[in-house]
Amino acid sequence: MEWVVAAVVIAVLALVAVVGLVVPRRRREIPPAPPRPGVDYAPGVGDDVTLPRDTPTRTVEDVPLPPTVELAPTPEAPVVLPPEPVAPPAPEIERPAPVAGRLARLRDRLSRSQTSLGRGLLALLSRDTLDEETWEEVEDTLLTADVGVGPTQELVERLRTRVRVLGTRTAEDMRLMLREELVELIGPGMDRSLKTARHPDGRPAVVLVVGVNGTGKTTTVGKLARVLVSEERDVVLGAADTFRAAAADQLTTWGERVGVPTVRGAEGADPASVAFDALKQGTELEADVVLVDTAGRLQNKVGLMDELGKVKRVLERQGPVDEVLLVLDATTGQNGLIQARVFSEAVAVSGIVLTKLDGTAKGGIVVAVQRELGVPVKLVGLGEGPDDLAPFEPEAFVDALLA
Repeated sequence: MEWVVAAVVIAVLALVAVVGLVVPRRRREIPPAPPRPGVDYAPGVGDDVTLPRDTPTRTVEDVPLPPTVELAPTPEAPVVLPPEPVAPPAPEIERPAPVAGRLARLRDRLSRSQTSLGRGLLALLSRDTLDEETWEEVEDTLLTADVGVGPTQELVERLRTRVRVLGTRTAEDMRLMLREELVELIGPGMDRSLKTARHPDGRPAVVLVVGVNGTGKTTTVGKLARVLVSEERDVVLGAADTFRAAAADQLTTWGERVGVPTVRGAEGADPASVAFDALKQGTELEADVVLVDTAGRLQNKVGLMDELGKVKRVLERQGPVDEVLLVLDATTGQNGLIQARVFSEAVAVSGIVLTKLDGTAKGGIVVAVQRELGVPVKLVGLGEGPDDLAPFEPEAFVDALLA
């Protein structure tokens, strides 16, 4: 009986298996899709607003076109041409002040700057008693004014002699006596004229201007050109200071202001060559005078002083140099005498230009430098204005001292 039960069980299991293979299983039910943020409802915090990649999109045919807007025609922009380059205006030619007018102005300035010297001497000489102590004070006053030891002793001795002979001494008498002695000390008979006339053979006069650095040498050349232009002279400037480009530019500006040509060379060029070219151009232009500016140099620099001598020798190939003007700063006092001595030995100075004479009460440098070199002071500068340079006149200078 047991085997019968086992067979029945096996048969039932086989039937169940066959039924499972034949009858298909019921499909699982698919849950509905969740609502889509941004499509089925407004997105909230944590929702992704981007549409799923499988979201159906509209085709081109379904997208409506924007309305057509008619635009007004844009006028063509005018063609703007770049402006033509405009040449800078030519500098206006100035007319320098006449010499006579500037002399009066310089005399007034000099009288203000030199008052202490003149008043000091007059106060001492007008004392009731002129004893040894007073005469020593007169000497000190003159020495302080840079008159120099020799000229001071000479002047005091002559004054003492005249006082003894005169006897009575009023203030006006002493003033006249002091004026006469000062004029005589300065040397009214010295030739102070500038040789700036053209030579009979057509060669222009040559004026070589020398001096140390800082004396106002280039400015003096420019001012001297103005003086000559006011005297109806034709001038050519030579910028032989090739060590400083600013010097050549400065001299060119001075020339342009009065309509005077300037000959210049490249920076570092041979100064003698530039000076020679200036003289050549002056001859071609039939100028009256050629003014040659040289580089400032210390008197103790032998090489530079030799170079200055070379410039003079090159100019002398065409004829003698008419003037060698040494520019001295009046405020340097006795140091100016050392400069004057060395320059005179190098290039044979023929005249002196004293600049900045209004900046010192030591007007005695005029006497001292003339005695040192034996050459006259020919020009004086009393200011920074373009016309503050004038011929030196001993009588006017002394009158300004005693004003």
